[in-house]
Amino acid sequence: MIRYRDIISDSIVDGAGLRVVAFLQGCPRRCIGCHNPQLLPIEGGKEISERELAKILLKKLTAKHAGITFSGGDPLMQPEALFNVITYIRKRKPEINIWVYTGYYFEEIKDLPVLGLIDVLVDGPFIMEEKSISLVFKGSRNQRIIDVPNTLKQGKIIEILPEKNAVNI
Repeated sequence: MIRYRDIISDSIVDGAGLRVVAFLQGCPRRCIGCHNPQLLPIEGGKEISERELAKILLKKLTAKHAGITFSGGDPLMQPEALFNVITYIRKRKPEINIWVYTGYYFEEIKDLPVLGLIDVLVDGPFIMEEKSISLVFKGSRNQRIIDVPNTLKQGKIIEILPEKNAVNI
């Protein structure tokens, strides 16, 4: 089972291109200036099976979508459930681009199996003092947009700098 709060079909701010976004429920942090404070309590939202959430997301995808983003809350508060959702999606649409936003730093969660299934991880907690509205796909300067497959392959963080190349992520 997985807890989610909402799904939106047409986002252009939660990753490159037009995206379907699932907002998962629950976050252990209480960042000052949190963008989605209603998603903090783990007991909020709706609980459904991982397969059901994956089916809903796949149904919302059209040819115009660039991919799926998991945001929150913090999707990595439910790492096993997220792994199951993405596994189901990958079996049906292996080419789909998948982004995950998390308050954890990559170094803290680098061994989670779900990382092997995603394309981009936006990591790090939101820090109000580092906030900038000029940033692309992230809220504060401490956050990184990580190319996960290349990071795992090379054994070092490979960041994507969308300010320079947003259309090719």
